[in-house]
Amino acid sequence: MRRAPVLLSFALVALAAVVGLGGCSILHKRMPAPPAPAAPVADATPAVETIPFHTGVSSATVEKMAKQQGCTGGQGAGLITEPGPVEVYRMRCDSGKVFMARCELRQCKQM
Repeated sequence: MRRAPVLLSFALVALAAVVGLGGCSILHKRMPAPPAPAAPVADATPAVETIPFHTGVSSATVEKMAKQQGCTGGQGAGLITEPGPVEVYRMRCDSGKVFMARCELRQCKQM
């Protein structure tokens, strides 16, 4: 009766040795090279998209509205949407602020 537990423990030790030694062959295989590091980013700030300046049918109206609000200077009121029944205009003021207006069928309101 005592022999069975001794043989069982010997079998477990032998099995552990085989499994443990079998793992050594993994070390002799060539491991794949680690991935190359990503190229460093020169500037992390996103690029700013500039909109070309275009006048619209309501540019003069928006410029007058901006002047009433104390906004003067710059190129004037530029159209930033496609021409159509609803247009949005933008004007940069000398003070650094931006004046924007939405015009629907040439009826303009400050945004």
